Amino acid sequence: MQKSSTRRAAAFRITRGAAAAATVAALAATAAHAQVTLSGIADAAVRHVDNEGRGSARTLASGSNSTSRLIVRGTEDMGGGLSAGFHLEHGIVLDTGTQAASTLFWDRRSTVSLAGRSWGEIRLGRDFVPSYIGWSRYDPFSYVGIGGSNNLVTATPNGPIRSAFGSGLNTTVRSSNAAQWLLPSGWGGLEGGVLIAWRENGLAADGFHRVRGARLGYTAGRASVSAAYTRTENNLTATGAFEDVSLGGQWNGESVRVSAAWRRFHQGSATQRNTLLGAVMPLGQWELKASYNRADLSGTVGTASVGANDARQLAAGAVYHLSKRSALYGHVSRVDNRGAATYAIPGGITGLAGGASSTGVEFGVRHVF
Repeated sequence: MQKSSTRRAAAFRITRGAAAAATVAALAATAAHAQVTLSGIADAAVRHVDNEGRGSARTLASGSNSTSRLIVRGTEDMGGGLSAGFHLEHGIVLDTGTQAASTLFWDRRSTVSLAGRSWGEIRLGRDFVPSYIGWSRYDPFSYVGIGGSNNLVTATPNGPIRSAFGSGLNTTVRSSNAAQWLLPSGWGGLEGGVLIAWRENGLAADGFHRVRGARLGYTAGRASVSAAYTRTENNLTATGAFEDVSLGGQWNGESVRVSAAWRRFHQGSATQRNTLLGAVMPLGQWELKASYNRADLSGTVGTASVGANDARQLAAGAVYHLSKRSALYGHVSRVDNRGAATYAIPGGITGLAGGASSTGVEFGVRHVF
């Protein structure tokens, strides 16, 4: 009886061990073809902003060098140059532990794609619009922080962006409900894509827009250029579609990278033209950067003229790379408004008067994981 029990226990251990080995082998085989990764960025800075006539404010800000985010992505190699994948990005407000968008969880990107080595990639879901890609790549401050060009791309002042979107989600950066075709690599330096998005009978206030756009870029040696166009329609654009055009170029010298870009927003009778000049200089573990941004408005919104409501922004910064993943940084920036313009550095006391200035400084740390 005892020998029989011992044999059964031994058989059970062998069976259990074989099952475990089979499971490990199956997972290893799956991992060889499909890879899922969890990564992200944690970035926070101490910020001081002084708004003319309103006083100063000190805050702890999230994502001043790179947006704080959580990324889940995966790919499956199906052979023959064909692959499938997904990409999910969740924005994080690091100083409070909350999500960046109150109504969206995967607010930064949520896409699934099928790619072929010879024909490119088909991507479905929420992602960047062509005009934003053709603009932000030339911003030394990566469109974030007190020095980012995003400070002059906002619906707060009266202009074409506010006219087309109100206070709802706009398409100056991303679009939901989108389908894209992206060019494959290796086309003689060409890159770009085409995007369409459906409104799905929703309202602009909820982020539903009909979007059409395209982008084309070219790189030759140290130089690169790009052009992009995005057109958006919703229930607020009865007087004409919102049009977003961007042009830009960059030269990667041995000691400095210089860039220039131009972007035009137009809706109804109002137009906003933004100009960006930037420079980045690597010095060992240091990286120095500076930019000049300008927003020039013209035309009218309803019966209100916006032609005198312009703004300028000057910014400078330094990044010290502690390692490949971690860095310390400091930025300074100043926005000068004209007319009734109220562009401001984020984090200051609200209620900036038209034509007043906004000045800021921040010091932070960024870690990539």
